[in-house]
Amino acid sequence: MHIRPTTTQDIPQIMTIISYAQQYLASLNIDQWQDGYPTQSQFKDDIASKESYVITNANDKVIATFMFSVTGEPSYKIIDGKWLTTVENYGVIHRIAVAEHFTSKGLARQIISHCEAQLKAKQFTSMRIDTHKDNLGMQHILKTLDYTYCGVIKLDSGALRLAYEKLM
Repeated sequence: MHIRPTTTQDIPQIMTIISYAQQYLASLNIDQWQDGYPTQSQFKDDIASKESYVITNANDKVIATFMFSVTGEPSYKIIDGKWLTTVENYGVIHRIAVAEHFTSKGLARQIISHCEAQLKAKQFTSMRIDTHKDNLGMQHILKTLDYTYCGVIKLDSGALRLAYEKLM
């Protein structure tokens, strides 16, 4: 498996993964991503910002996608709780999604670990991530990777998310 920046040619495969993820979340009665988010336009913006990545298999088929940024997250400025740090320079991961036949194979952990390594190389001291209150799978992953629950943030859409941080 290989992690690389996303290209616009990857978007059809990514949207298939997103569609599966939306159906999977709905099957678990999680209303995350049930409003059309994330959109193809969002991925184009992430590609233009050089913040979109994919994992490909040996046949160069896209099997997972994620967004990783070190430019901050506006919705993290206000938290009902408290971040572990007050640093302005932190990493953030969004939109982790894995293809149907590749779930439960540790790809989300691999993505997060990859992003953490990138932060350490840049000498950043903090990674932040958020997830839906009902997304117990992601909450479990974050706990096993030593992320600390910090409180609740509000997205631009008004949706609330559980916020986590890990010191590098």
